[in-house]
Amino acid sequence: MIMNAEIITIGDEILIGQVVDSNSAWIAEALNGIGIRVVQITSISDTSDAITNAMDDACLRAKLVLLTGGLGPTSDDITKKTLTEYFGCQLVKNEEALEQITEFLTSRGVEMNEFNLSQAMVPDCCRVIPNRFGTAPGMWFQKEGIDIISMPGVPYEMKGMMRGTILPDLKKDYNLPFIIHKTILTQGIAESHLARLMKDYEAELPEDIKMAYLPSPGMVRLRFTTSGPDKKILENKLDKAVKKLNSIIPEYIVGTEDEKLEKSVGELLVEMGSTLSTAESCTGGSIASLITSVPGSSRYFTGSVIAYSNEIKKNILGVSSSNLEKHGAVSEAVIIEMVKGVRELYKTDYAIATSGIAGPEGGTDEKPVGTTWIAVASGKQVIVEKYQFGDHRNRNIRKATLTALNMLRKLILAEK
Repeated sequence: MIMNAEIITIGDEILIGQVVDSNSAWIAEALNGIGIRVVQITSISDTSDAITNAMDDACLRAKLVLLTGGLGPTSDDITKKTLTEYFGCQLVKNEEALEQITEFLTSRGVEMNEFNLSQAMVPDCCRVIPNRFGTAPGMWFQKEGIDIISMPGVPYEMKGMMRGTILPDLKKDYNLPFIIHKTILTQGIAESHLARLMKDYEAELPEDIKMAYLPSPGMVRLRFTTSGPDKKILENKLDKAVKKLNSIIPEYIVGTEDEKLEKSVGELLVEMGSTLSTAESCTGGSIASLITSVPGSSRYFTGSVIAYSNEIKKNILGVSSSNLEKHGAVSEAVIIEMVKGVRELYKTDYAIATSGIAGPEGGTDEKPVGTTWIAVASGKQVIVEKYQFGDHRNRNIRKATLTALNMLRKLILAEK
């Protein structure tokens, strides 16, 4: 049986948007990795009532409650005091915590003061969790079969406790099942159209496999999830489900969560012994950035020209003035010259070029914001496509980047 968990993040800085709650995402992933399901994440203010009410609610839903934040030495950090009262405990000096705090400060040449000393005072009804990366110890309480764990809000301190103590002990203390996910990346099709193609497939999935659509600009992820006591059996089930999916939408599948599009393209180029260059206008180097995010990309990626101005298009890529004047920079004629020009400039086997109106300004009735031309080229052919991505600048850049990489992937596969 899967254990349910709830995460509570404490801090006004989160509620006013001053700090982004990255802790919850990390904790949820870590818990999922050992077979614990997070059923709710709650952010609350630095008040005793908020902490107490959140605790009461969480204990109705979950067998494991994890709190982060409010354990510092200053007056606005009230989590420890509130939890001490909540569990009917007394604050006492913990010698192990004091020794750890002293050692931590001494190693950094910092003098101990009364605020640091106060952090060695912990509730006498909790188990103290060592903090190797700070001065605030964690606290592990139990109430009516529910584990309640309080940790600092500083990410690296929280992660140190989770990795060093909490996750290993949860695995040891409970017979946890496996929760297995497999995420498939699709590109070039909208979520609604994808759902229509997969309607029968979804209906035929085994009951113990759940599938979710996770749309983002330029891509829709399909997440498959199952759980149980035998990891190998679960993995085989998901592999069968994905294999069947490949027979239904093969043209739209571009990779997995662990095998992203840019990595797949790189592996194809390495396999072919081929090289790549890019000429980017509207994407502004985004394609080159994704390509070079893959370790070892220097084996196949030669370079890029950020041809944002017409002068660069003409003087570096060899785009003709007549085509720029007659058709404009965002046109089929210009994108063909751009992709041919960069391929010739860098002497590469393949090339990508983009030119478009990312927005929010610059559009016309003939070429509205989002109009984008993309070209990919090899020594044998040039493939050109026109797209209308929408009116949001960042989404347009992301969509153009992923679409261009997928066009290249298809070209390489066709010529392989």
